[in-house]
Amino acid sequence: MPPPQSPHMTVMMNAAQKAAKRLLRDFNEVEQLQVSVKGPSDFVSQADLRAEATLRQELEKARPGYAFLMEESGASGSARWAWRWIVDPLDGTTNFLHGMPHWAISVALERRLGEEASEIVAGVVYNPAANELFRAEKGAGAYLNERRLRVSARREMGEAVFATGIPFANASAESRLAFARTLGLLMPQVAGVRRFGAAALDLAWVAAGRFDGYWELGLKPWDMAAGLLLVREAGGFATDPAGGDPLKSGDVVAGNPALHPRLSEAVSEGMEAAERRGRAGAL
Repeated sequence: MPPPQSPHMTVMMNAAQKAAKRLLRDFNEVEQLQVSVKGPSDFVSQADLRAEATLRQELEKARPGYAFLMEESGASGSARWAWRWIVDPLDGTTNFLHGMPHWAISVALERRLGEEASEIVAGVVYNPAANELFRAEKGAGAYLNERRLRVSARREMGEAVFATGIPFANASAESRLAFARTLGLLMPQVAGVRRFGAAALDLAWVAAGRFDGYWELGLKPWDMAAGLLLVREAGGFATDPAGGDPLKSGDVVAGNPALHPRLSEAVSEGMEAAERRGRAGAL
């Protein structure tokens, strides 16, 4: 049985589940988008905004005075906040739009430790379409519904399945090249590479042992804050390619203890190759 959850976790789970009800109704209407007066982009934007408004209302009601960092509305609250919610109301928007049941609500709680330091102390990643609620609190482990999570125990690259995010069309040439080089290094070594389109769930699946590792460059804090804690509380590592804080760099490599160093090395090599090409092109 999982340990008793904190009041903060209860607030986060209740908020995510309330926002999920409307998102599920919207998701069930996706098939009608082609005959709707509204365009698909507008429909999904409204679904995002409604979910974010619900999350904000529930979290603010339970903890007035906490600051927010939200995907749609950005940062709000005191600049000298002691506690801050980091929220992505709909991670995996393209999947949602196409009727794919692989999207999630992500809520993390950040605590300030000093002028420049903070830590993520609780996180929820909820996929309502699959009724899978991943949650973690610092020092208390990670869980999927009522089951304790552990990262995979695989040690060999040839047995590993990694997840990633493919850069979008508007990504920089350097980002596209870094991804291509990393993929080129990994493909001959691993059992498979997957791109499922929801960073929060990719990290949650690393925590659950479904993926052996995950990397992506150029993420925002709301994409990964809750997922980073899930991986760490499940016994894995979640850093940037150089071993630093992904929330500061925007680049993340997550994995089990055996494979995280090798995945980090491949991602770093890909980034270095792209930087060399960029410098050569600038000469």
